[in-house]
Amino acid sequence: MADAEFKNIIVTGAAGFIGSNFAHWVVDNQPDVHVTVLDALTYAGNRENLAGIPEKRLTFVHGDICDGPLVDELFKRADACVHFAAESHNDNSIANPAPFLRTNVEGTYTLLEAAHRHGTRFHHISTDEVYGDLALDDPARFTEETPYRPSSPYSSTKASSDMLVRAWVRTYGVKATISNCSNNYGPRQHIEKFIPRQITNILCGIRPKLYGDGLNVRDWIHTEDHSSAVWEILTRGRIGETYLIGADGERSNIDVLRSILAAMGKEPDDFDWVRDRPGHDRRYAIDSTKLRTELGWLPKHTDFAEGLAATIAWYADNEAWWRGAKEATEAKYAAQGQ
Repeated sequence: MADAEFKNIIVTGAAGFIGSNFAHWVVDNQPDVHVTVLDALTYAGNRENLAGIPEKRLTFVHGDICDGPLVDELFKRADACVHFAAESHNDNSIANPAPFLRTNVEGTYTLLEAAHRHGTRFHHISTDEVYGDLALDDPARFTEETPYRPSSPYSSTKASSDMLVRAWVRTYGVKATISNCSNNYGPRQHIEKFIPRQITNILCGIRPKLYGDGLNVRDWIHTEDHSSAVWEILTRGRIGETYLIGADGERSNIDVLRSILAAMGKEPDDFDWVRDRPGHDRRYAIDSTKLRTELGWLPKHTDFAEGLAATIAWYADNEAWWRGAKEATEAKYAAQGQ
C-alpha cells in the first residue's frame, strides 16, 4: 500500500494532551510536514504544550472548530486534517452535557463540511468508550465490528461524531478514516485525568483517591504509540475504514494506582476510597489486530512500568506546568465528594 504524502496538515485540539503529543511526533518524525494547530484553548488546552516545536514547522491558530468561515479558510491551504479536538472528561459531561454536544457533534460537522468542499483528507480521532463496557470476566475485546453502546454524555457525543464521519464518507465521498483508541498516558495530560491526578496528588502531599471498588479495567497505551498509529492510518489506511488502536495494556484502576504509589515510594494502601461515578464503565479492552495486520503497526512502549516511571518523572520535573490548575481541579472534585 503506497503512503499518501502530506505537506500541510491541520491538527485540531493540538494544545491538548493527545493532540500536542501528536504534533510533536509529526515534527520529530516527518521533517517535510508543516502543522497548523487549531485550538480554542479551553481549560484543557495549554499553548505551552507546543513549546519546543520550531516556528517554521508550526502555525498556531486560536479558534473554535465550530467557526465555519475560519475552518474553511484553513482547509483551503491544507491537504489533510487530523481531528483531536473534543470535550472529553466524563465527570464534566455528566455535570453539563451542553459543551460536549457543541464541540463533539457540531464541531465535527463543521470540519466535515470543509473537508467535503475542499477535498481534504480527514482523520477522526474517537474513543473506545463508544462501545460501552465489557464484563470483568468477559474474555472478549472490542473490535471494529462491536456494536455502539455509549453510556455517558461524553461517549454518546463521540459516537454521534463517528456516525457523522461515516455518513459524509458514504453520502458525499469525503476521504475520511476513524480510529478508536484506548486510554492514553504520558506527558502533558491534564491533571483532572486518572494517572496525572494521582501523581500530582502524591507530589502535593495529598492522599490519592480511587472511585468505587477500583476494579474497573482500562486498556492503557502510551501517547507516542497512539501518535505513530494515527500517522499510519492517515497515510496508509483505507478510506471509509475504522481502525482500533491498542497496546494490550489492560490494568485495573487499583493496580495502576498501586503501581504509581510504589514507584513514588508510598505504601500500597496509602489512598482514600470515594463514591463511584454514575454509570462508571467496568472494562475497556481493544483488539488492534486489523491495524497490526493491515498496516503493520506495532507499539514500542510495551513496558508499562517503564512508561509510568517516565510519566511520573515528567510531572515531577514540570511542576510549573500543572501547579496553577491543581488547586481549582481539587476544589471541583471536593465539591463533588471525589
